[in-house]
Amino acid sequence: MTWPLVLAGAALILFILRDVFHTIWHPTRHGGLSRLVMRRVWRLSAHRGARWRPVGLAGPVGMMTVVTIWAFVIAVGWGLIYWPHMPDDFSYSTGLTPSEHAGPVDALYVSLVTLATLGLGDIAPASGWLRMLAPIEALVGFALLSATVAWVLGVYPALARRRALALRLSHLSRSDGTTEALDSAGGAAILDGVASALSTVTVDFLQYAESYYFYDGDENISLAGRLEFAVVLADRAERARHPDVRLSASVLRTALEDLATVLDERFLRKGGTPRQVFRVYAADHGRPWNGAGGDEDDIPST
Repeated sequence: MTWPLVLAGAALILFILRDVFHTIWHPTRHGGLSRLVMRRVWRLSAHRGARWRPVGLAGPVGMMTVVTIWAFVIAVGWGLIYWPHMPDDFSYSTGLTPSEHAGPVDALYVSLVTLATLGLGDIAPASGWLRMLAPIEALVGFALLSATVAWVLGVYPALARRRALALRLSHLSRSDGTTEALDSAGGAAILDGVASALSTVTVDFLQYAESYYFYDGDENISLAGRLEFAVVLADRAERARHPDVRLSASVLRTALEDLATVLDERFLRKGGTPRQVFRVYAADHGRPWNGAGGDEDDIPST
């Protein structure tokens, strides 16, 4: 019974470490445990009606749930490795009866204490190879803490960039953004800035996919609700006479198409044209899409 438990524990540890690696350092389009948890929390919170505002907590709660699962499953994995060797290969402090503290709960306790680097010492590995494993688990615990901090520090700046772009689009939508107003070198510069910000947000969705599951409360900072105007902006700019404006419009439309591709492949999986993808994205985040700026068939290709 010893080796099956050890192998099962090692498999759990490697599974979680792989998920941490692909979540933070090497994101993939296929997702993993973290993406599944974030998506489930989002789905549970996002479809309870317009007045049910805890949807805004879906992102933070989802991340907390993922980190908790990571820590718990790793602790269980190490506990499965320790358990078959208790009590013979462990030392116990005075007052503890080894035979009474050799069950799975005690193994999990030792694992949690070691993972958290508390080092209480009331139950500690005594044999050679187990004494080597305990510091390794402590290092894994420290690495998990560092990875969690890196994850948080990466996701929230990505959210700030996304919301800043939405606010920029809100500013433009409330100003004189007609074709005539854009038909100048200054209009081309505005379009280039929007396209550059869209490219940054596209990369953020690739690198920090979990940022998708954060709800933007204010409509002025909700990209899901403001992409519609970005489409309108590209439509208007394409009718300009200034060659720089038409070139910038082409770049902006390409940036919109790239963003639509990432949103559909990574999160929505609905298929369809970029305009249709943006409509589904808006609906998923509780934002209206009225089809302004053109028909619903597509964003015309350049």
